[in-house]
Amino acid sequence: MRFSSFVERIGGPSSRAWDLHYEALAAKRRGEDVIVLSVGDPAFETPAAARAAAFRAIEAGDTHYTEIAGRLALRTLIAADHSLRSGQSVTAENVIVLAGTQNALYCAAACLLGPGDEVIVPEPMYLTYRAALQASGATIVTVPCPAERQFHIDLQALAAAVTDRTRAIFFATPNNPTGAAATLDELQAIAALALRHDLWVLSDEVYGRLCFEAAHLSIGALPHMAARTVTASSVSKSHAMTGWRIGWMIAPEALIGHVKNLVLCMLYGLSGFAQEAACEALRSADAEVDRMRTVYRRRRDEVVAWLSTVPGLRCVRPEAGMFILVDVRDTGLSAAEFAWQLYASTHVAVLDAETFGPSVAGHIRISVTVDDHELELACQRIGQFVAGLAARASGPA
Repeated sequence: MRFSSFVERIGGPSSRAWDLHYEALAAKRRGEDVIVLSVGDPAFETPAAARAAAFRAIEAGDTHYTEIAGRLALRTLIAADHSLRSGQSVTAENVIVLAGTQNALYCAAACLLGPGDEVIVPEPMYLTYRAALQASGATIVTVPCPAERQFHIDLQALAAAVTDRTRAIFFATPNNPTGAAATLDELQAIAALALRHDLWVLSDEVYGRLCFEAAHLSIGALPHMAARTVTASSVSKSHAMTGWRIGWMIAPEALIGHVKNLVLCMLYGLSGFAQEAACEALRSADAEVDRMRTVYRRRRDEVVAWLSTVPGLRCVRPEAGMFILVDVRDTGLSAAEFAWQLYASTHVAVLDAETFGPSVAGHIRISVTVDDHELELACQRIGQFVAGLAARASGPA
């Protein structure tokens, strides 16, 4: 039987990158001693007030269809929260609630891009971005963000990538997997490029509440950019609500209308009780978000300190988020070889970061979402594994 060309655009290496992660999860379900550092799923509980709001909603019978764009109360809270934190003036009419930022990206690409269009994407990029963007038929043009620039955007290369077919620029700030957060100068340069060439800008800001040293900045808040910017975010990472599938898109009203038509035939709205939980999270959980961010920052510092003492490993210190990149090239292994051999030897699962793009060739991605004890134990196992590699390399022929 034949499949459409669509399956080629949504499959490939990025979908196979999760094979080690899935194997680790299966082993953990069997009760094996596995430490999963290969996914950004916070071990923190969803805030208690948000869970209680969902329970109340279910008990009250809130289990039926909801508004296609999301409940007005939730969209109003999202608009107010974004306006407060970014300085961009947003109303509920600029918001549509979707099942996570990936869904928002897919919907935006479907309504803005088509076959023959090009979208410029700095890499490394999160694994599923490629499939979400290419599903529209558009062509991705990547711009490397090399390690020697601390994985920040090369603005000259970005400008040089624009052609007559360029329709949009997409980027994530803070970035996954690097943790690099765009500076004001970088955002201003991207905005100037978009205005000069009449381009859309798609900005994934799901890790915006998890910036460590500097405040998060939104490109949509810059002059003249609100009319051409799509901002995607969610409560998944910031509020430890990955399983609730509550994300959103902030965009001009005309685009929101088109996305609403797409959602009508695809999702038909999200569960009411989950939206009630998200409302409560946005209303009352700021202190818990601050606590999570403080813990992630401390874990970042500890893991970088631990692994930096291991000969053959070099850590990249992230500016935000819940991931750390580790350069393993000095071990003599590729990132994929390192990840699979580490798992086979120690049952510590990490992600081969090279699947995010060639800029992170030779790097693995470590999540700091597990509890402190597991994280310290994982670092010890990684150190022992690398020491074993060195011992074998220096042993008798």
